[in-house]
Amino acid sequence: MTKSGVHVVVLAAGKGTRMKSAIPKVLHRIAGRPLLDHVLAAAEPLRPASTTVVIGHQAETIRAAYADRPDVGFVVQEPQLGTGHALLMAEPRLRDAAGTVLLLYGDVPLLTTGTLEALVGTHRAEHASATVLTATVDRPFGYGRIVRVAGAIARIVEERDTSPAEREIQEINAGIYAFELGPLFDSIRGIASANAQGEYYLPDLVGIYRERGLGVTTVPVKNADEIRGINSRAELAEVERIVRQTKNDELMAAGVTIIDPATTYVHPDVTVGADTVLHPNVYLEGRTAIGAACEIHSGTRIVDSTLGDRVTVRNYCIITESSVAAEAVLGPFAHLRPASDVKEGAHVGNFVELKKTTLGAGSKANHLAYLGDATIGNGVNVGAGVITCNYDGTTKHPTVIKDGAFIGSDSALVAPVTIGEGAYVAAGSTITEDVPAGALGIARGRQVNKDGWASKKK
Repeated sequence: MTKSGVHVVVLAAGKGTRMKSAIPKVLHRIAGRPLLDHVLAAAEPLRPASTTVVIGHQAETIRAAYADRPDVGFVVQEPQLGTGHALLMAEPRLRDAAGTVLLLYGDVPLLTTGTLEALVGTHRAEHASATVLTATVDRPFGYGRIVRVAGAIARIVEERDTSPAEREIQEINAGIYAFELGPLFDSIRGIASANAQGEYYLPDLVGIYRERGLGVTTVPVKNADEIRGINSRAELAEVERIVRQTKNDELMAAGVTIIDPATTYVHPDVTVGADTVLHPNVYLEGRTAIGAACEIHSGTRIVDSTLGDRVTVRNYCIITESSVAAEAVLGPFAHLRPASDVKEGAHVGNFVELKKTTLGAGSKANHLAYLGDATIGNGVNVGAGVITCNYDGTTKHPTVIKDGAFIGSDSALVAPVTIGEGAYVAAGSTITEDVPAGALGIARGRQVNKDGWASKKK
């Protein structure tokens, strides 16, 4: 794809002291993904020519978390002398580049692609050297205020420097900017650091650009929640609530019934078909896709899995990295571990566990079974307490159960083994050899009754 000429720089060097955590702040999670992931994902549709993350505190931990992202580069800010200094650290990666720098923060995860597109679009349409994202809020305390003259932005005044009149201004600096690369880094060097903190403040660029006759404009964000930064566990929980409610509202508007949105947790990348019903305390995570007219009962957790239409998942099931076809019935208390494939109309019942197993169309395993590394055909009945003994202590081995077979209760199938089409396994058998099609496999000790034994024992 053609690159856009946008160079994304994400500031993520802070210590996050108020989080009181050994985990870097930008790696704390919202809706199952690190804060930094949300920021990068919002910028990706802009097709950045480059992406640079400025790190400092626990730099190597953050690098390691993105070792599989060669498109993301890292630079280290040390010491940490403010936002202007942080952006200056990206200069070596951008020295030979041209275009627009989009400055973001790794702890502001609610920014949308639409807002970033509006920021860059306005910046370019107005041929600005700098464009500031602003928001209007009821309680602006703590934020830099946007001071305008004749309607145009003149400067940004930090809270501690505001006059009484400026303190009443409700338009604030969101801290998100678009800059043209040409004058950027020389202008940053012109920021005065003679302040109490000895730091370089990016908002000071507005005044510098005005003095130099460079164009500065603003773009308002429609929803002020987008610019929420996260500095504490309480703020993390509040933003999680916003993300969850936003997703639930989206699903309900598309025809999904959510009985109790406050206790339903659906990650942003999940899709759910119309007329599906989600009961309280349902968790849909990762890239899960749920079909239409399904019913997912309370206590269920589904991760990176696909469910077809009209699937019923009863209470307290766990489904991970698996596929369930239309009209299947699962649970209660079923566990589908990775690489399980439940075909159309199959039943997986109480306390049944599948691992790397295909359960064919119309087949049933309704009670207390473990089926691992198995390929089970169509119309098979698996009785209560059946186990596929797939592990010999060194290697996993496959079990094959062909169409129409019947596996009696409390049987152990010692892999590798094949049960032929239409074959039966007698209850209580330990099967170590293949059972031919249509045969009955019996592998158990012969019963012996000793008359009068009980009375003699007493």
